[in-house]
Amino acid sequence: MSVTSKHLATFILGAAAGVAMHKYLQTEEGEKLAENLKNKANELKSEAEGAIDKAPEYFEQLKGEATNKLGEVVAMLKEKFPDAEKMIQDLLAGNVPPKPADETPA
Repeated sequence: MSVTSKHLATFILGAAAGVAMHKYLQTEEGEKLAENLKNKANELKSEAEGAIDKAPEYFEQLKGEATNKLGEVVAMLKEKFPDAEKMIQDLLAGNVPPKPADETPA
């Protein structure tokens, strides 16, 4: 790969931006900005660590809620469709009942 004038210009602009940033960070305003950024980074780090600590409890709670909801749905299905469980067991066992003779295929 050859170095073109576009690559050279990009390098020079990047270096100039780095020098300008260094000069800015040496000012009082730049030091305040750096301090604010460090504080914000520490806050985010603490927040992330707290979330990691709470994750097992959260997922255990979700698991419990999902189990409860699944139980409710199964109970409702058994109530609304009492023969469904037997029909599914028959299908899985290969005991498919024959279709009544009066039905014609569509």
